[in-house]
Amino acid sequence: MAVQFDEVVKGRRSIRGYRPERPPKALIREIIELAMRAPSSLNTQPWNFYVVAGEPLDRIRAGNTQRNLAGVPDSREFRSHGAYEGAHRERQIEIAKQLFAAMDIPREDKAKRQDWVLRGFRQFDAPVSVVITYDRSIHGGDIAPFDCGAVANALVNAAWSRGLGCVINSQGIMQSPVVREHAGIPDDQVIMICVAMGYPDDTFPANAVVSRRKSVDEAAVFVGFED
Repeated sequence: MAVQFDEVVKGRRSIRGYRPERPPKALIREIIELAMRAPSSLNTQPWNFYVVAGEPLDRIRAGNTQRNLAGVPDSREFRSHGAYEGAHRERQIEIAKQLFAAMDIPREDKAKRQDWVLRGFRQFDAPVSVVITYDRSIHGGDIAPFDCGAVANALVNAAWSRGLGCVINSQGIMQSPVVREHAGIPDDQVIMICVAMGYPDDTFPANAVVSRRKSVDEAAVFVGFED
């Protein structure tokens, strides 16, 4: 029986713990094909996908971790906004507290906290990483990253509808030279983001965490409507 759209959107959550078995290539192709129905500006469809698993993904994990522990500055290829402030920072802290509580990571346990951070650089030990890129010929504007955000959203929802879990993972591409080398990404591509993907491990406590969402009243302004 087909999964209803509302069930996918409301049921999906970020998965940070995975079973070791790799999803079939055919299933991942199906998910990408569905995600590519996402809208894009003027139908430009700027996105490309580098689907990485096995030994190349292990090399990316190792390189990311080693460079991070060595204090190498990040080199991600899209602009960062810097530190969050205000309500954005409050929501960031709120989900961190939920995750640390689920994983039994005390505030004072620096080793456990660091290991949690390194999980992100290891792409959460997922069996598959989907690196989303766009063509360098259209680099410099905001439209291509916007379109890649749309396809990333479609990708995680399509995966959830097919029994796979995902988490959109900026830490996994912060050391972009490592990702570019081992995923075989040519210089004419800009690395935008990666998505960790696999079968959810139902015994992993953080996978049960559901983030609180803003209400429509907080987010939406209706103009020209009668109550």
